[in-house]
Formats: sequence, C-alpha cells, structure tokens
Amino acid sequence: MTTSLGVQQNSSRIPTQTKFIAFEGLDGSGKSTLIQNYRAYLEAEGLKVYLTREPGGTPLGEELRNTLLSIKKNANFKISARAELLLYEASRAQHVDQIIRPKLLAGEVVLCDRFTASSVAFQAGGRALRTGDVEWLNQFAVDQCRPDVQVFIDLTYEECQRRKQGMNQPLDRLESEKAEFHNSVYQSYKQQIEIDPEGWIVLDGHLEPQLILQRLVQDLKKYWE
Repeated sequence: MTTSLGVQQNSSRIPTQTKFIAFEGLDGSGKSTLIQNYRAYLEAEGLKVYLTREPGGTPLGEELRNTLLSIKKNANFKISARAELLLYEASRAQHVDQIIRPKLLAGEVVLCDRFTASSVAFQAGGRALRTGDVEWLNQFAVDQCRPDVQVFIDLTYEECQRRKQGMNQPLDRLESEKAEFHNSVYQSYKQQIEIDPEGWIVLDGHLEPQLILQRLVQDLKKYWE
C-alpha cells in the first residue's frame, strides 16, 4: 500500500531495534516538515511515536529554550558562550532523564528535532568553543542515551535564507546571528559527518518534501536489516 505521502508501506521493514532518531540541519532546511512526515509514516505502520525537540521537550527545557532563544543583545547583557552551552546541556540532561529514556524503555520510537550534534555545530563550530569540551558535556548530559542514527538535511545557509524570504517571521537570537556564524555551523555538521559517516543519513534539502521522505525511508533500511 502507498501512503498519501507517496511512500510504500510495508510493516515488515519497520524495525524494533531502531527507536531513537535525531534530525539535524540549519533553520529553514525542511527539518520540521520531514519529522512530521516521517512521524505520520511510522504511525501509519502502527508504531507509537514520540516527537520532541531541543532545546525543550520538558517544562524545564521549554523555560530554558525561551531564555536561550529570546535573550536580546544589548549593551548591558550578552550571554557568554560557555554559559549558553551549559544551559543547553542542562536542558538535554533533563530531557533524557524525564522523556527520552523512559519513552525508549516503553518501546516507543523517539524522533528528536536536534540533539548532541547541534551543540557541536553551534557551540564548537559557531561559538568556537573547544570541540572536546562540548563532546564531554554531551556525554555527561546524555548518560549513554544516544541516537541510533542522525539525519542531516543538507542545505546551506544561503539556500535556507532564500527559502525563508517573504515569510516575515521574527528571528530568534540564534537565527539573527551573522552569515559567518551559520556557515561555521554548517561546516561543523559536514565535519561531523565526515568523521562518522556510518552514523549519519544525509538528505539533499533541495528535493521536494515527499521525495526527501522517500529517501529517508529507503536509507534507513541499512540500519534495520
């Protein structure tokens, strides 16, 4: 049977061992659309799916998200790069303990909009903090709870900006950073994928949402068989 999204349904290809998938990419790359479409695909297969996000996912995480993304730059206050990283990691530790690990133990599939790779990309790549420090804090925060696979939607900052033109949506604190920052974030993602290619699925962000979903379903087979 083919779904309304154009993906062939086949319950025998849906795994039980792959339960935790993190989705990564620049803002405007189509990440949220893909997650929603993949959630619908899995639920049509009868699986219980939990969709969450970082920063956020818990009451504490949502409070920290609001703080992290709404802080305004001004002459009197600017959050430091190290403080920013620690707030993200605090949100992540709570997220893992309160939501992600319990959902996985309950047999649910967890789809997470951003996870540890975002901290490496934004805080080591964008903020120029030491990668080793970010990775250590990531490990401490997740306490052995890691994604089975990470999905990266490959679309450059310039292409994301062109896609967002005319949307008239207010920019949060990170979105308002200069192009140099976002280009460094993008390059960090590419470096992470180069270091661990087997742990990533890379999808072309130029494709139509339906085709991106089809590619994701196809590429996930190697993790499930």
